[in-house]
Amino acid sequence: MTRRGLILDGGTGRELERIGAPFRQPEWSALALMEAPEFVRTVHDNYIGAGADVITTNSYAVVPFHIGDARFETDGAMLAARAGRIAREAADAAKDREILVAGSLPPIFGSYQPDLFNPELAGRYLDVLVHGMQPSVDLWLAETQSSLAEARAAYQATKTTGKPLWVSFTLRDDVAPSDMPEPLLRSNETVKAAAELVASLGVEAMLFNCSMPEVMEAAINTAASTFQALGADIRVGVYANAFPSQQDDEEANATITEVRQDLGPDAYGQWAKRWAASGASIIGGCCGIGTDHIHALSGEYRCV
Repeated sequence: MTRRGLILDGGTGRELERIGAPFRQPEWSALALMEAPEFVRTVHDNYIGAGADVITTNSYAVVPFHIGDARFETDGAMLAARAGRIAREAADAAKDREILVAGSLPPIFGSYQPDLFNPELAGRYLDVLVHGMQPSVDLWLAETQSSLAEARAAYQATKTTGKPLWVSFTLRDDVAPSDMPEPLLRSNETVKAAAELVASLGVEAMLFNCSMPEVMEAAINTAASTFQALGADIRVGVYANAFPSQQDDEEANATITEVRQDLGPDAYGQWAKRWAASGASIIGGCCGIGTDHIHALSGEYRCV
């Protein structure tokens, strides 16, 4: 894997909705995977065409929280394998450059809900996703991790696969960075403690996602300084969302959040320049950040 700056893809769910795929809660992005997988392939192709170096499997919602316990028991492994296979085929079809496939490992019990974490069930559910996607992915991306416990579970689920692990934490964004003594995960654990954990686990990259752009720079600086003090060669990345502040996801199965209107490609690109200047070498987008944003990042704002 090259050490140059990498561009991630953007959010999948909103892109599926934008191009007319089946899309509703509670299934979210898993609905297209179940009913119309050709739309999932189109989203991957569009992000590759926009300049993404890394595409993420559409497996974020392949968990009981979104598709239900019964459907996960019967179809979870099949859907995970399908998500991996579609992404792999899209990556392999790109003949002009190498495209990496990241296997998305979501927070099993819902985004922003660290209090619901159950280590025994998390391990069992993550094993289903890892087993299904392993033949197709180049690396694992544990996304939107709200706590150290969630990150540890992702490590345990992937440590024997021989593939790199990237861990991406979601941050508290309900308080302005200037009013917060140090950046915090949604569990109220510190970013510094998270950086120390990923260094101890041998994680290849630490990222921050699914929080507002305004809180990312402080987290980058904390992670970078922690790694420097530890002598750890770990990449730092960012892929923010385009949502207003959300501190919990209790309504995740009932509503679809409105996207901010002040984060178009140019505005998001300005944030990306700041992140790159602070040391982020992996930059992309999360919910509400689409192909136009990634096209901008892959051009003028490509991190180096």
